[in-house]
Amino acid sequence: MATIYYDKDADLAQIKDRKIAVLGYGSQGHAHALNLKDSGMDVRVGLYEGSPSWEKAEAAGLRVVPTAQACAEADMIMVLIPDTKQAKVYKEAIEPNLKPGDTLMFGHGFNIRFGQIVPPEDVDVSMVAPKAPGHRVRELFVEGVGTPVLVAVYQDATGHAWPDVLAYAKAIGGTRAGALVTTFAEETETDLFGEQAVLCGGVSELVKAGFETLVNAGYQPEIAYFEVLHELKLIVDLFYRGGLTYMRYSVSDTAEHGDYHSGRKVINEQSRQAMKQILADIQSGAYAEEWIEENAQGRPNFNARRAEERSHPVEQVGRELRRMMPWLDPVEID
Repeated sequence: MATIYYDKDADLAQIKDRKIAVLGYGSQGHAHALNLKDSGMDVRVGLYEGSPSWEKAEAAGLRVVPTAQACAEADMIMVLIPDTKQAKVYKEAIEPNLKPGDTLMFGHGFNIRFGQIVPPEDVDVSMVAPKAPGHRVRELFVEGVGTPVLVAVYQDATGHAWPDVLAYAKAIGGTRAGALVTTFAEETETDLFGEQAVLCGGVSELVKAGFETLVNAGYQPEIAYFEVLHELKLIVDLFYRGGLTYMRYSVSDTAEHGDYHSGRKVINEQSRQAMKQILADIQSGAYAEEWIEENAQGRPNFNARRAEERSHPVEQVGRELRRMMPWLDPVEID
């Protein structure tokens, strides 16, 4: 059974006198910084000179300083910049300013798990990883509830890394919903697998395949869009509230029968073997090496695939249909 901590298990006084630096002000960075501030913590945001987020953070009432200065001031550093930029920032701004007894924190374990960052032995290394996009971490905190978080300690140099990480989790609202204990390896490997096999890669390819199958069979693209993409949110919302059983309870008997009749024809043994290979590549570090090298080369394959995917017919049809439904609050990415 997983170990889960709640508000009663954490004490904000543990880090009340700490100087906290939040590096980055993107999806997670803005939520952590604002929630910490509202919890009474001494927080500053570290950004590079000229960052477009600088004015946003200051407008929100936060103190913003250059990244190296933030690290020099702080004894608790939370790294919330993109995975692919962390190693460089660590070498240039974080490592030179680490002092014995400091706490180095992460919102995702990638760079520790795959050895891109190797901290000195005299600092604590821990993780607080919310299981929601940053805007929801902030919204739920303001509403008085919270987002579940994963917490881990990779290195406990001071002997109080665990009370500190739980206090931090409480300060951003995580222990209101529950802080589930994990490891850097488990968080990283399961997160990458979920993204690739199900949440992003798996779902995206399933939607496109369904859309193409219907359109190639002569059905209207608009009808295909509604059937395989638009309605997906309705089903996922049912999953979210009550699992697979609640979804099956909520749909028609014909839909439930279709689930049992055809689901395993689509996600079959070949699919499961592919998932096992995806996981094996993540565990071995092969995927990380490929992604790190892709970035080192300037992302040629990534950028080409991004352009290709944005021009897919399901995106073109969907863009036009969403413009007809302003109540969805549609978003367009240039």
